[in-house]
Amino acid sequence: MTDLERILPLWRELEAAEADYVLATVVAVQGSSYRKPGACMLLTAGGLRAGTVSGGCLEAQVASRAWWLTANGPSVQRYSTAEEDGDRPYGSGCGGVVFLLLERRTTAGSLLTALERAFDGRIPLAVATILEGPHLGRRAFAGLERDTSQQRRPNAEPGQIGDDSLQDLARVALSSRKSMEKGISIQGTETRAWADYRPARPGLWIFGAGDDAQPLLRMAKELGWFVSVADGRSQLATRERFPLADELRILPIKELPGGQPDGSPTALGNLYPEDAAVVMTHSFEQDARILASLLALDAPPGYIGVLGPQRRTRELLVEAARLLNLPASATDAQTERRLAQLHAPTGLDLGAESPETIALSVLAEIQKSRTATTALPLREVRAAALTMNG
Repeated sequence: MTDLERILPLWRELEAAEADYVLATVVAVQGSSYRKPGACMLLTAGGLRAGTVSGGCLEAQVASRAWWLTANGPSVQRYSTAEEDGDRPYGSGCGGVVFLLLERRTTAGSLLTALERAFDGRIPLAVATILEGPHLGRRAFAGLERDTSQQRRPNAEPGQIGDDSLQDLARVALSSRKSMEKGISIQGTETRAWADYRPARPGLWIFGAGDDAQPLLRMAKELGWFVSVADGRSQLATRERFPLADELRILPIKELPGGQPDGSPTALGNLYPEDAAVVMTHSFEQDARILASLLALDAPPGYIGVLGPQRRTRELLVEAARLLNLPASATDAQTERRLAQLHAPTGLDLGAESPETIALSVLAEIQKSRTATTALPLREVRAAALTMNG
């Protein structure tokens, strides 16, 4: 479970009671820090809190002073995880400096509303926030215009969205998919602003409702991912077996492949290119039809994993080609090309044998693929960086 999943339920309770609160957001760090910019913590007047802004060394200190620091409006505060008279760290052991934006409901409400909508709708979001001067705490959002639902929109404050430079900064962060800090002009005054880019909540589509899909679902939910479980066997794809699933689907296997070229949802579900799919029904017919449908999508998921030996996956691809009516003469070349695009067998080499360790290896490879990282031990990555820097 992510910080946001802990924060939003408490925030909804406070909003329903029209109770005030303090939101602390990491807006910058210097040196080493356990949490990065964008991390949030919600504080109530009664002492409750949700989320974290450090590894545990700052939370109590922030909570003890947050209310009087925000008595006159938003405030940016500097917190150090190192003793002032030396470099010896305490608490988290990071030894860095963290800058927090502290604000009350008046300005924080629009941010939490936007974060809720982006989380529920799996929408990429960029939030540009002024960090100094008389407009401290004012924001502009980019990305929510893609949400066509009837959910409530963030409450606009005077001058919040109307300042083109702030709005432009949010749009740049969204288009570049990068957070950034930049000096901008607001009503003729130069000021500092920070744009926080938040990617859409990752989606995992588990095709197969066997017992080995259960730990995969549980671990993915712990990571805060949206998880769909689908199978052609209604006796397996049940809410009793998968209570944590965001979505359960009974697949019309005989009707697959059924990709829609117009981009509308398919029988498989509404998958995005940023999502991951794992095919693991243990049924050759189901796996072949599901795989054919995935490959037929105009924009298939960026990660498609297939459980089982590569020999079986090659046979699945041959059958998928037949289902897609591909020319027989192109089948062999197409099979090898498709095989190279798949993660088959799915997962990293972790010596996995049990359903739980297999789930760990699969999720580890998906995370590696999503972040385009090496999956090497961090000590080797750091050693390589030191070598490159001379």
